[in-house]
Amino acid sequence: MSSLHHASDVAAAAEFAKVSAAVAKFVQSPVTATPSVPSSASTPLSSPLSAPVVSSASEPQPVSPVAAMAASAAAAPLGQTADTKAEKEEGKEPSKAKPAYLPAPQSPTQSCGHGIRYDFNMGARIQLPNRSEGKWRIVLRDLDTGNILFFNENTGAMVASSKRYYVRFGIEITDVQADGTEKIIFTHELDCRNKEVVIQLPVGTLGDTLAWFPYVVRFAEERGARVTCLLSGLIKPALMNDYPNIRLLTSEEAEKEKVCEKAYATYCLGLFFDDAENVQQPTDFRFVGLHRTAGYILGVSPKEEPPRLLLSKEGRPIKEKYVCIAVQASTQCKYWNNPGGWREVVTFLKEKGYRVICIDQKPIHGTGVVWNHIPYGSEDQTGDRPLTERIRWLQHAEAFIGVSSGLAWLAWGAGTKVVMISGFTHPTNEFETPYRVINWHTCNSCWNDPRVRFDHHNFMWCPRHENTPRQFECSRLITGKQVIDTLEKVIEE
Repeated sequence: MSSLHHASDVAAAAEFAKVSAAVAKFVQSPVTATPSVPSSASTPLSSPLSAPVVSSASEPQPVSPVAAMAASAAAAPLGQTADTKAEKEEGKEPSKAKPAYLPAPQSPTQSCGHGIRYDFNMGARIQLPNRSEGKWRIVLRDLDTGNILFFNENTGAMVASSKRYYVRFGIEITDVQADGTEKIIFTHELDCRNKEVVIQLPVGTLGDTLAWFPYVVRFAEERGARVTCLLSGLIKPALMNDYPNIRLLTSEEAEKEKVCEKAYATYCLGLFFDDAENVQQPTDFRFVGLHRTAGYILGVSPKEEPPRLLLSKEGRPIKEKYVCIAVQASTQCKYWNNPGGWREVVTFLKEKGYRVICIDQKPIHGTGVVWNHIPYGSEDQTGDRPLTERIRWLQHAEAFIGVSSGLAWLAWGAGTKVVMISGFTHPTNEFETPYRVINWHTCNSCWNDPRVRFDHHNFMWCPRHENTPRQFECSRLITGKQVIDTLEKVIEE
């Protein structure tokens, strides 16, 4: 999991809270009319059920710095802001990281006459033109719950829902004349059938992409949508030939083709650590699992399903029986930190007649004085290899042994038996495997604890026991015996 889509803008969040509190007094219930907001700013308004952003203007208006920060805190995917807290605390210049997701078009993409535009790109968005006489009345509903989410009368406004995940929105717009005459001029229920829908996956994260992609497919099949999925160009070759009905593009390709400017709806998948208001996700991903959060965001069943990978037709890479391993990870808490664990496992496998093939990207990885090496006795197939080559090794392997990393998800998709060693994540965080190894007698599952915040800038992150003798005990105390006993089950089968 890369830090690209996990970082947050703490200052913006604080400013958003201040702005919301300042304007909350204007709205007392979902059906209370609100005064028009000055066109100089798009101000978030609070209500019991929803907090749409409303601005007065028929055309896109300039956004004040405060409103821009509020919008960033409320709805921007985490990781889009560059000046992270950690960088500030370390006295570093803020990094110029590329946004994790392409933004929604400035103006809604769908027209319904009367100068009104609407779409569902990162939430419901309705643009009402300015008028000098009479007013507009807009009602925004959740069609599945029956709740009125927003009610407003204005003489021209841009309305955007506070929720950016899939909600079956209903829109109703009434023309209220100066003499009080009313006429409903537009109603619409969100329906993605035969519509252009963009689903964005942040780049640079192999495991996350493979975990989420089956839910993109499920959305396309259940909704009947024409889905364009934006993802890393490095992962496309492993997926594209098995999903002919979904268009796979990189963000750069989508920008060039102006895909987002034609979209009826856009949804962004990610791990939103600091989304306390559930703007991007209906439930915290730490409660439901890394992969299942995509089902909740897209409004489809969270039941897990492996991705259908493009399997190799080249046959076995070696004739002997072998087991693939992957030991490296992005932070130390993800490693199997038992000092003799891998040596014991490799020795056991070789005594049983298996060759042990390491398919990590790097033979050595770490930082400072901590470096993790390829296990002694394993065969080195590390390097910047195509994913299709990794799939070939995995699909013919007797088993894969690794930590909670992207290669474990790749092995799952290749149909390989996965022995997963992890203490910092709860087993519900990953896919179901009968060969999950965790020691419940130690501290465990900090990744899935919403009370602690994962720090991508701290390679030695251990939120409960850092700099104590108990650091990384969650995996240090997973013994070689425990893993070997699990491997025995694989061999017996």
